[in-house]
Amino acid sequence: MTTTLPESAAALVARASAPGFAAWRRNIVRLGGCTNPIHLVGEATIFDATTGEALLSHGADTYGGRLLTACGNRRATVCPACSGLYRADTYQLVRAGLVGGKNVTEAVSGYPRVFATLTAPSFGPVHTRREHDGRVRACRPRRDGKSCPHGVPIGCRERHVADDPRLGEPLCPRCYDYAGAVLWQAYAGRLWHRFGLELRRDVARRAGLSRSEFGEVARLSYAKVAEYQRRGLVHFHAVIRLDGPDGPDSAPPGWATAPLLVDSVPAVVGRVRLTALGADIIGPRVLRFGTQVDVRSVTPYERGSGARPASAAAVAGYIAKYATKGAESAGAVDGRIRDAREMVMLPVRAHVLRMISTCWWLGGLPDFAPLGLRRWAHMLGYGGHFSSKSRRYSTTLTALRQARADHRAEQQRASLGLADRPTVTVGEWRYAGRGYSPEAALLAASVREDGASHGA
Repeated sequence: MTTTLPESAAALVARASAPGFAAWRRNIVRLGGCTNPIHLVGEATIFDATTGEALLSHGADTYGGRLLTACGNRRATVCPACSGLYRADTYQLVRAGLVGGKNVTEAVSGYPRVFATLTAPSFGPVHTRREHDGRVRACRPRRDGKSCPHGVPIGCRERHVADDPRLGEPLCPRCYDYAGAVLWQAYAGRLWHRFGLELRRDVARRAGLSRSEFGEVARLSYAKVAEYQRRGLVHFHAVIRLDGPDGPDSAPPGWATAPLLVDSVPAVVGRVRLTALGADIIGPRVLRFGTQVDVRSVTPYERGSGARPASAAAVAGYIAKYATKGAESAGAVDGRIRDAREMVMLPVRAHVLRMISTCWWLGGLPDFAPLGLRRWAHMLGYGGHFSSKSRRYSTTLTALRQARADHRAEQQRASLGLADRPTVTVGEWRYAGRGYSPEAALLAASVREDGASHGA
């Protein structure tokens, strides 16, 4: 009995017996399992930085005359390998702002800081899973048995399992304020910006300072991510820290404490308001954050802060986890919708489709054009950053990537016997496509699986 290898496996076997296989394999393995690499053509020359002598010239001759470079996509549904690297970098960035390192002073571990979660308001009751002391409770128990104007019961006594497809779905879709939900998404980034401004004012007021006086003695820094809930709305997780006027390199004043932030954040959340566009078309919409606000000190913390503390490592890991997720975690799609006809075939649940349709409808009206709702329909209206930070919070993703590139360049110089010579590389590369051949895709998949099994 003969066994026939799949086409990709047969092609990989043939490639393994061909000249130059080792270099070809290295060019793929070094990408760490990237699913959709970018192809570049061109050449580079290494010069002696002192004399200008050309030491080595090389082109991309290891993959059909092309150099492969990772796609760098942050979303786990698009490229698990690159998103894993992005998640690791985000973890290091957030952690550095909590305990120091990466050119951030370790003194920040003693600065007042909190971990805050800001949620979206309700636009209508949805099915939810509630737990108390490890026991699942009824979704929305109601004793009166009342129904909404459309005849749908306004309560639900079921105890939903974790993978129940109804979670996040409105009890009555006709009662649910889809226009308000979509507009909240579109304004969420602006609400966060307004929250940051108001928080500075509130902290200054609590310290008995004017805004200009506050800027002379203290600074608020933050790092945040956006997470989609099952109902399709984002909420924000953020580390908020009080520094001295020069950021982490200067200690905060004595009045700056974690309890002050714990008290200030919910108060400011309750005051922030924005008025949406299109009041004459769909009625007035005053947008705000939800009433559910969680604020806790990040250890080491001050006793009496009134909040359950969270460890620096746990907070950094939590924020990094959501930095690589998008609207697909709420059941949406991860690609832009360019034509209304595409919505007919979208593999999404009814609630998500209604949000996408509302984005498309409002986005086609001139009054809502500045919001770009059709452009962000696949994101359910949210077009803001998923991961962002204030300028002085800690290091940057660019700095972390540059450090990694410098390390790899140093390794390459050592392998070429140039470690003791100052060099500079001059090259010219052009885009030439992306993706893998069948045998390369098979090898990349094995690299990905190996990385996953080792916890990479």
